[in-house]
Amino acid sequence: MKTKMKRRLDFKLPGLLRSLDGPMTRELVQSPGKFGFGNVPLRMTPHGTVTSVCGFCSTGCGLKVHVDERGQAINLTADSSYPVNLGMACPKGWEALTPLGAKDRAVVPMLDGNAVDWDEALQVFCRRFGAIMDQHGAESVAFLSTGQIMCEEMFFLGALAKFGMGMVHGDGNTRQCMATAVTAYKESFGFDAPPYTYADFEESDVLVFVGANPCIAHPIMWQRVERNRHGPEIVVIDPRKTETAMAATQHLAIKPKSDLVLFYCLAHWLVVNGRVDLEYVERHVDGYVELVEFLKDFEFADHLEVLGLSAEEFELFARTVANGKRVSFWWTMGVNQGHEATRTAQAIINVALMTGNMGRPGTGANSITGQCNAMGSRLFSNTTNLLGGHDFTKAEHREKVAGALGMEVGRIPDRGSWAYDQIIEGIGEGKIKGLWMVATNGAHSWMNQKRFKELVGKLDFFVVQDMFGNTESAQLADLVLPAAGWGEKEGTFINSERRFGLGRKVSRAPGQALADFHIFRLVAEYWGCGELFRGWTSPEVVFEKMKAVSVGQPCEISGIEGYAMLAREGGVQWPLKAGDGDVVGKERRLFEDGLFFTANGRARLVFETPREVPEKVSEEYPLVLLTGRGTSAQWHTQTRTSKSAILRKLYSEELWVEVHPADAEGLGVVDGKMVRVVSRRGTVEAVARVTATVGRGQVFLPMHYAQVNELTIGVVDPYSRQPNYKFCAVRVEKDLR
Repeated sequence: MKTKMKRRLDFKLPGLLRSLDGPMTRELVQSPGKFGFGNVPLRMTPHGTVTSVCGFCSTGCGLKVHVDERGQAINLTADSSYPVNLGMACPKGWEALTPLGAKDRAVVPMLDGNAVDWDEALQVFCRRFGAIMDQHGAESVAFLSTGQIMCEEMFFLGALAKFGMGMVHGDGNTRQCMATAVTAYKESFGFDAPPYTYADFEESDVLVFVGANPCIAHPIMWQRVERNRHGPEIVVIDPRKTETAMAATQHLAIKPKSDLVLFYCLAHWLVVNGRVDLEYVERHVDGYVELVEFLKDFEFADHLEVLGLSAEEFELFARTVANGKRVSFWWTMGVNQGHEATRTAQAIINVALMTGNMGRPGTGANSITGQCNAMGSRLFSNTTNLLGGHDFTKAEHREKVAGALGMEVGRIPDRGSWAYDQIIEGIGEGKIKGLWMVATNGAHSWMNQKRFKELVGKLDFFVVQDMFGNTESAQLADLVLPAAGWGEKEGTFINSERRFGLGRKVSRAPGQALADFHIFRLVAEYWGCGELFRGWTSPEVVFEKMKAVSVGQPCEISGIEGYAMLAREGGVQWPLKAGDGDVVGKERRLFEDGLFFTANGRARLVFETPREVPEKVSEEYPLVLLTGRGTSAQWHTQTRTSKSAILRKLYSEELWVEVHPADAEGLGVVDGKMVRVVSRRGTVEAVARVTATVGRGQVFLPMHYAQVNELTIGVVDPYSRQPNYKFCAVRVEKDLR
């Protein structure tokens, strides 16, 4: 270890530039600055138009980016030929280029608030992290990745951190949005495998949306629903009357966090009314007899008060599902972000399996992903799963991945990482001393913000790598590394329907900002493990390594013939094995043959007795706080959407809270006036919106505003370890000013 440390401290950037291949040198040596950084990009798009997949949400729309003679993007339009969006785009997509030109971009490394060059930044990075690991061991440093960077970048980061630097712990912000779906699919299907294609939105005669608001969160997916020519029943299950609920044929305004009981009652109704597809279950599903026994306590009439529904509402819903020929079930954060989220997702999966709504057009138990590359993070980030959906604990998997990458198997940890919440709590326990956060803003997005910030303040060394140096997280960091954003680099994203899409470099990163990919290359060299990654010269080279690692896995992509194929075909869904070229260009769903990814090829029915919510309402805190997407013009912590004057016109600059009219009257709350929302953890001020979109006893806050997570409770689902953002107890007070 001492030898390595000396190599780090003695390493000089000019030496790296001399040792790197030509393309990398052209990427870095671009202007007369001290170490040759500047702005002539590598492989810039030629003058004309190029299609690039959007870098906001998981829909994965194709955008036509128009570039000038310098190869610099000047504007964009939606791509009418791209199979995902068919010429449509949401407000964020139309404004995708705007954040790149923001005046507050991070343009130079910042150490303790002072500008430094890359050489000093990387020397300090290695010296500080190395000293922590020398003193406290490999498990004392962790990284937090993201679903916002390219597959190739997260693949590189995970391999660098764990195989090169020797870290054990690393997770991603996808823990906040998709961990529940991952865990549920693994247990039920044998692999993290969303089974659908977007064509299923158009083929269903019944669509059931559970805790999902695609009108706002995934507008282009909703436009695919509007293309459905079957006159479908659209059922929305959500405590709040969302925009999607307003467009539905049925809205089940259930009480918050009663969805698990609802689907157990539905499953019981299907059993006692003889509406189970017993032939499908017998051929393809395990656990049915045990489930039937479990369901005896879920006669719906006994649970109507818990659900907040009438008998007529429930029976109409049950008959609608039972009578549907092609029923699809769709869920997102309203399910995933709960205290018993995994079992809720599996209750939805159970009903789809029991009714045979799997593997056929217009069917499926379908988790809608959140971030643009959350699916990439799930498979290729090397966090809690070994690269390619492998298992760190299995020797044969470690040997396979090591062989595919040409590395010694001993470099691969034999145990998985702590999850995000365990890493954060590990800081408080004195076990995590250093943290590297890449392209995410946990100081805004993580639950129970006061505690999060207190814990981060205890770190010996905190590094944030991001497009902007003024995010809530960057303001807490010791070292900020300026990174290029979407449109300033190249690589692939995987969207909700498992489609690899190609992101193209169409703009110059400002100042000394570098693509995350190239920052990782530099870190490897400074750390002294550069030889391991010497051949990792471009994202497309790393894509070939992703293909090699995927062989034999359900997500195999050995048949994708490089970036040119992705550009030519409008993206490609996984799986695609070598020799499967005849299916390229077709929209494909999984499980058409009834075979799942379990050892015996059969799906599993998974269930468990529901648990009480972790924080009940009381006399002091009588209201339930719900959180969610605010408008289609907002995205996550607004790091990028806030940079667009157009998008800012489409949402309120001030935090607002929705309050039911009856509650408002009792509290003396007036529409448009300021109120205080108080939980056991904090207090925020917001503008009251008195509206019946929320039920009595409930309030709603949009998640995009920094102060909201001062209220949320620090509780996770025990299986997925995903935070419970959707339920905590609060009170609302009039602002007396």
